[in-house]
Amino acid sequence: MRGIAPAPPIPLHAADPRPVLIILHQESSTPGRVGNALRLLGHPLDIRRPRFGDPLPESLDDYAGAAMFGGPMSANDPDDYVRREIDWISVPLKEDRPFLGICLGAQMLAIQLGATVAPHPQGRAQIGYYPIRPTAAGLAVCADWPDHVYHWHREGFGLPAGAELLAEGSDFPVEALRYGHSYGFQFHPDVTTAMMHRWTTRGHERLALPGARPRGDHFAYRALHDVAERAWLKHFLDGWLAQMPLVAAMREAAE
Repeated sequence: MRGIAPAPPIPLHAADPRPVLIILHQESSTPGRVGNALRLLGHPLDIRRPRFGDPLPESLDDYAGAAMFGGPMSANDPDDYVRREIDWISVPLKEDRPFLGICLGAQMLAIQLGATVAPHPQGRAQIGYYPIRPTAAGLAVCADWPDHVYHWHREGFGLPAGAELLAEGSDFPVEALRYGHSYGFQFHPDVTTAMMHRWTTRGHERLALPGARPRGDHFAYRALHDVAERAWLKHFLDGWLAQMPLVAAMREAAE
């Protein structure tokens, strides 16, 4: 009689029903592919827009993690909500909870950690697909990084003291960093095809900036590189949310 095959191991986060906090910066913004992947992993999304008055929680005890997305503003802007968001990042850092910053969110993380955010010295931008190179630390976090990833920015950030460089680029050397359970990506793994159409239409004037790719290249390069980037993102998110929150919650419940 044939035995019953053992069930595959369940990822740690699969038993964690807590939502992921999503921080967006425009009324029409969505968490895109990152949000879709988190829902497939079984996590509800608690979407907040502090720019429009939504409060941010004082603790992430009720969350599996938090993700802060991009926007057209600068992390150096003096607006109150920008400063509040940068200050709030101290919560996941202090509690050692999973945090992911994408583009603007990564720049806010860098500032919170003491680094600077600034335009390229020659005024160059990255708008479109550009190559990245994972470091040994990046490969240890997640193998099989894509060769090219999608960008939409004119400012970059330095590597904060105590942070690990996970991926590097050319015009903007710091492409990805890790600090404890917090990660910052200068690029946009969240972008969907619909988002790309919207950005290249509404933000078409930025395609004329030095270094920006022509609109047609955005879609041609997506056909070449998107499968690899999508597979890498799933792998990364699996590991990111499996790092510690449920373990900490179970330990606290047992005390």
